Amino acid sequence: MNKHHDFAAGSTDDQQITLRSPAELADALPYMMGFHPSDSIVLVALHGGRGRFGGRLRLGIPRSPREWEPVAQQLAECLIHGSERRGPRPDGIVVFLCQEPADGESGLRVMERLRPLAQRLRTACGALDVPVYEALCISDGRFWSYCCPDTRCCPPEGTPLVLPGTSVMAAAAAYAGIQVRGSLREMEARLVPWTMGEVVEQQRALDEAGRALVPRILDEQGQRGLAADTLELARSVLDRLAQTPHIPQSAASGEGDAVDDRLVSHQEAAALIHGLQDRRTRDRAAQWMEGPDAAPALRLWRALSRRCVGSYGSHAAAPLTLAGWVSWSLGDEPAARVALGLALRADPEYVFARLLHQACNEGLDPETLRHCLRQEQDWPTPSGAPAAVAATTGSAAGDDPDTSGDQASADRPTGATGVTGAGRERPRHRHRRRRARLRSAARAARAARGPGDASHNGTVGGGTQVRGSRRSGRRGSRSRR
Repeated sequence: MNKHHDFAAGSTDDQQITLRSPAELADALPYMMGFHPSDSIVLVALHGGRGRFGGRLRLGIPRSPREWEPVAQQLAECLIHGSERRGPRPDGIVVFLCQEPADGESGLRVMERLRPLAQRLRTACGALDVPVYEALCISDGRFWSYCCPDTRCCPPEGTPLVLPGTSVMAAAAAYAGIQVRGSLREMEARLVPWTMGEVVEQQRALDEAGRALVPRILDEQGQRGLAADTLELARSVLDRLAQTPHIPQSAASGEGDAVDDRLVSHQEAAALIHGLQDRRTRDRAAQWMEGPDAAPALRLWRALSRRCVGSYGSHAAAPLTLAGWVSWSLGDEPAARVALGLALRADPEYVFARLLHQACNEGLDPETLRHCLRQEQDWPTPSGAPAAVAATTGSAAGDDPDTSGDQASADRPTGATGVTGAGRERPRHRHRRRRARLRSAARAARAARGPGDASHNGTVGGGTQVRGSRRSGRRGSRSRR
């Protein structure tokens, strides 16, 4: 019989579960990710002689087999080199390929179709001197091992997955309070724009709101007024959501989301979507990240993400990033990765989403970013004077200095920065100081974790962009932030 490796699920000796078979590995996957990955490549780093789980990486399976080899090389490099930057080099890797059969296709056929991809991943990892200890295909309620040739433990027809909630891993996860949501596709469905129902009405409202913005962004006073109006409207809708009991829902039911959608009119959603394209307004809204405001704010950002219909799909980057940030701030890393991954899918060059995505995947403490957001006290009111409430005048996550204040468009109004009042710091200097403060906080968080903790958190989460898939440059006059 083939000798299977043992794997330790946990980061410390007193919190470990030993997985001794491919069946236990397949059962552990959703608990490691926080959801059931669908149509995904998942790589998990292993450390030490006991195979302690470290960084993990997820990417959608490329549709074209011609992309498999370069993607395999990039994923192997990303996981291995990323682990080295944060701590020890992986001693091994476990590969999962998860995909449900298409119409008329069987799970066995899926396994055979993806076999070349599994081989390319094994070769790419081996080329970097890190062996793949196990490679599993999970499809149609069964799993297959690409590494075990013994039909007594890994039969050709596949092995059924254990019943949900009946394994040792499930019991340990329940004891630890780890929640497994539905599939990745179901989680994304809560955030993607509408494709049916009142799509035409919402797009008409977005068109009308965009036309109304043009005269307001042509002067500094109008921009400040637009920002203040957007935040006032967001506060009003947020309070409305807070006063309406939230309906708990599974990822697939959609009942709670439907209630939230009915609480936000088409005109309100359109005004907020356009207003949040201003990075300063977005950063002010990002301060609703904790306390009683966090949960209704998350519901609002999700609702706005679903309203970015039709040609406004790229506008979803702002509310999706806010949804990811609030989820991360509340400790829900799987939901944060999904939202930030979708934000990068909507706009691969959206700087705030990229930085949050990287920080979340590196396991940094969100408190470092919360602290930076709390320090901002200079939000301009329509009269031009700083507001008393905590607010920001620039990106909270290090915007590109070349687009930090002098770019404006009908769909992303940005306040003028060429005029500064007496005693006011120039915005360009504030941006640079804020970026330096964030980098210092990130370095301090990494140092505080120490090398022993560096590989516990995910290396790359859902929606990761690999080289060759990122778009560069600008679309029209929209700057990346």
